Amino acid sequence: MAALQAQVLLVEDEPAQREVLVYNLEAEGYAVRCAANGEAAMQMIAEAAPDLVILDWMMPLMSGIEVCRQIKSDPETRRIPVIMLSARSEEVDTVRGLETGADDYVVKPYSVNELIARVRTQLRRVSAVAVAVLNYEDITLDPESHRASRGGEMLKLGPTEFRLLSRLMERPGRVFSRDQLLDLVWGRDIYVDERTVDVHIGRLRKILTRSGGSDPIRTVRGAGYALG
Repeated sequence: MAALQAQVLLVEDEPAQREVLVYNLEAEGYAVRCAANGEAAMQMIAEAAPDLVILDWMMPLMSGIEVCRQIKSDPETRRIPVIMLSARSEEVDTVRGLETGADDYVVKPYSVNELIARVRTQLRRVSAVAVAVLNYEDITLDPESHRASRGGEMLKLGPTEFRLLSRLMERPGRVFSRDQLLDLVWGRDIYVDERTVDVHIGRLRKILTRSGGSDPIRTVRGAGYALG
């Protein structure tokens, strides 16, 4: 029942869209705060961090992309799930949104029920608690404290990258297909394009090798990805 008390920040400059989403989110039991532009959103996040942000791409004063970048670059807020809303449906735009740090990307017009399902999924992942500390070579991941390190140096992982690394570390050497990773990391109840897996694997690789270590993630052509 914890998800019913979750605080959702809705950042949307179109009043009609805001009204529809607020009604449906509150009907699901979420507490909703609203911002009509990016600058107001950042101020509200600084005052009280929400459990999840629903963020429109095109807004006055500060774009959703910049808001997302600021959220994910701040250690205090980078674990907050961000769902990006956009009328931009081209693959390059989806990739750009995800590479900025968004945990999910929804193209307008969208099904409100699907968006609610995505909100529910993101919040469920954040609240999930595991107990076993995972180790692989010089990489350590603690699901309970939500911290990961390599060679003793803390890794700055976003929520999706953390879940992805966790799944790979649970079964070192096992090859996971993109479909399997989509089910395990993003969930079965929402649709996410396979390209999303590639984008987040690429981001995870950059983080793991930032200090000069070798890339521990193996690409198996035509099959998927494995750790080691």
